[in-house]
This record gives sequence, C-alpha cells and structure tokens, in this order.
Amino acid sequence: MQFGIFTVGDVTTDPTDGSTPTEHERIKAMLTIAQKAEEVGLDVFATGEHHNPPFVPSSPTTMLGYIAAKTERIILSTSTTLITTNDPVKIAEDFAMLQHVADGRVDVMMGRGNTGPVYPWFGKDIRQGIELAVENYNLVHRLWREDYVDWQGEFRTPLQGFQSTPRPLDGVPPFVWHGSIRSPEIAEQAAYYGDGFFANNIFWPKEHFQRLVRLYRQRFEHYGHGAADQAYVGLGGQVFMRKNSQDAVKEFRPYFDNAPVYGHGPSLEEFTEQTPLTVGSPQEVVDKTLAFRDTFGDYQRQLFLMDHAGLPLKTVLEQLDILGEEVVPVLRKEFDALRPAHVPDGPTHAGLVAARDSAPSVASQDAAGTTSSDAVSVAASAN
Repeated sequence: MQFGIFTVGDVTTDPTDGSTPTEHERIKAMLTIAQKAEEVGLDVFATGEHHNPPFVPSSPTTMLGYIAAKTERIILSTSTTLITTNDPVKIAEDFAMLQHVADGRVDVMMGRGNTGPVYPWFGKDIRQGIELAVENYNLVHRLWREDYVDWQGEFRTPLQGFQSTPRPLDGVPPFVWHGSIRSPEIAEQAAYYGDGFFANNIFWPKEHFQRLVRLYRQRFEHYGHGAADQAYVGLGGQVFMRKNSQDAVKEFRPYFDNAPVYGHGPSLEEFTEQTPLTVGSPQEVVDKTLAFRDTFGDYQRQLFLMDHAGLPLKTVLEQLDILGEEVVPVLRKEFDALRPAHVPDGPTHAGLVAARDSAPSVASQDAAGTTSSDAVSVAASAN
C-alpha cells in the first residue's frame, strides 16, 4: 500500500489574514512540501497540470525533475497529465527522460483535466475529449514499447519509423494510472491496457465512484490481466487534523468556506458526510480511510490533498508531520493485515522490472481479441 499527497497548485488568498502568495512563493512552497513528504515517510508526491490561474503547475516534469534531485526514495507522479491536449510524442519523451533523472521513481496519471477552455488553447475540440484520450494514449503506449513506430491517426501528423528518445529506463515504461471522476470510457481504457485506475473521489458521493471502480475491475479481469481484485486502484482524499476534532473544525472552516472549488456551497459538515474529506483528529482520519476498503475493495495507492484553499505553508508542514507520524504508520499496519496475499502491492519501477523479467512474452492484443480503438464503444455501451 502506497501513501502520498497530491497538489493542485492553487494560488489562493488566506481567508484568515488576507495574504496571497506570489506565484514564485507558491511554487517554492510546493517544492518544500514534496521534500517534506519524503522526510515524514510518505511514498508518493504528485502534482497536477494546469494552464490557467489561479493554478501554477503548468510544467510538471520540470518540477518533478527538481524534486528528483532533492530526494532519494519518494515516487514522483502527476495527479493529471493532460493526455488530450499534450502531444503524445512529447509525453512519451518527457516522462522517459524524467525516469532516467529520477532513477525510475516515476509514474504518470493520464487524464482529461477539468478545465474546458484548455482544449482550444492547445488547438483541440472538447467534444472529442474521449477520442483524443484513447488515440493519444495508444500512441504513448506504443512509443514506450516499440523501438520504431509507424503510426497514423486522426488528431496528429503520421509517424514513419519514429523512435522516441530516450528509451524507457531498463526497457520498462513508467507505470500509468488513468484518472477520472466521471467517465466509464476511461475506466475501460485503464482496464484494456492493464494499467491502474485512479478514482479521484474527493468531490462526489462514494456511490458514483463505486460504479467506476467496479467497471474497471470487471473489465480488467475480462481482458485477462488478472482477477478483478488484483486490479490497480488508487483513491483520493482530503484531511485536516488537530489533536482534537473541535480545534480542527474551527481552524479549517474559514478555508473550506472560501475554497475556490467547494467554497460557498455545501456546509463543511455536509461535505465531510458525503465525501472523503476528514476534518478532525488523527484517529478519525485513520477510521475513515480504513473504511474506503469496505467501499472499494483492496487498493494500492491513497493520495491526500493537503495544501490548498490558502492554507499557509507552516500549517501544511504541520499536517504532514501528523500524517507521517500518527496516521500513515497505523494505516500501513491495518491495510497490510487485511490485504490477501494475491492482491498486488503498489507499483514501483523495481517491481515492474522484476515482473517483466519473470513473465512470458505476450502479444499486445488483449485476450478477447479487441483492438484499442474499441475501448470507447465498449465503455459507452456500459455507461
């Protein structure tokens, strides 16, 4: 089981004192937070990708490359890489390069993002979002696994005998998560390739995400990658902790009430009842997070959102201390005790290399004989 944090990189005014960090201050804070995450024993740091204010992480690989040089153990990931608007060739090359820089401590989460205007900014049509996600990832997948690629699609110029460079470290591409909050087609895509599915379940009731995870698990098994409970699932979460619940709620309430995404909407109490947000004591965080297993089954990765809504850096670092010292050790012990032996651990580069070396060669086509372009139509019929 892997535990970590993800950031959306928002530049938000602190509602308690009216101060707003500069973009420079926010970027430097994110770098500090990533290094703190390793210091307190977390496994993963992930950053989103945004191209509009008030968010600053427009170049995740630049940030993660710096963090790679400042850390030794933590896995560096994205919490969204925009598979729809980035050139798939550039994605393949950027993340292979990052793999080498970080000695394999890299994976990537492909997603469509949640900002509609980004499509025309990069010359794309939002109405083709699913089709772009399917076609672009198919090309990334091939570029990482084939030395020379002949390719022709709908959304970019053809390739003839093209080799992306550098080649993936040890001949093993970064592990890929496909992130989604609403699209069964993306769950289908993750299942088709045997990749991971990350349900960023922080905003909607759990029943919606249960359906997506269930579909992914069923289709993972259908495509012959293993039993449904062996599929790779990741979940989101949000926490704010103090020694006692009353102090946590009192301190966090103004940040919640004024947050860019959910501020001025449901009350804090309503939101914590309906979503994974936990505002309270460390024990309450442990109890609620352990309950995710009852809802989604055994899973491999748990990421928490902690540095948002204008929370000052000092407070975020305090939260990471609590998470690393009082919460994650308990969660590790409990989840490990509950997980059956046949359910895989969270993905690592070393684990992927070992699996590659011990597995027989397999064809790129799935057991059912389906081509990758069928993923959209199959998922649409399952919606």
